Amino acid sequence: MSDTDAGLGKVVVNRAMSLDGFIAGPDDTMDWVIEYFKDDPFPEVMSATGAMLAGRATYEVGKRMSDKDTDYDGGPVFVLTHQPPDEPEQGVTFLTCDLAEAVATARAAAGGKNLEILGADMASQCLQRGLVDEVLVYVLPVLLGDGVRFSTSGLGRIDLEPFSNRQSGPVTMLRFRVRK
Repeated sequence: MSDTDAGLGKVVVNRAMSLDGFIAGPDDTMDWVIEYFKDDPFPEVMSATGAMLAGRATYEVGKRMSDKDTDYDGGPVFVLTHQPPDEPEQGVTFLTCDLAEAVATARAAAGGKNLEILGADMASQCLQRGLVDEVLVYVLPVLLGDGVRFSTSGLGRIDLEPFSNRQSGPVTMLRFRVRK
């Protein structure tokens, strides 16, 4: 997958991160992120997003947050899992296929826009397999001290090329191309 594929958006690892490198706090807490995105500091990211792919754990964390005004219309949601729920959930497609097939399926549904990859494990797997074009990180001015790290252990070295950084209020957005 690359940004040179005709008519397809990019595959983008997208995440908010504390200054000390955590994307979720202890017990997967994410309430610390919400306060920084109330005013949608970078609306162009959502408008460029056509679909989202997450692992089951990340999806479950998102469901727990759904009562906290966390609306984000990033298009269709795909969840790659070994065990889909017994009852289907409206607006969510559960996939049980290979990772590359899941990325291709979600990317096709993105309709030429970007596919966001959410969650540390999903992002690490996609990066290891060379399926990611960009990494987008929102650095938030908070130190958590513990929680879910930016990537899983064993990721290995991934070389990135910075191409954009912007600040909106207290949030700094860093963007990198994945060197292939």
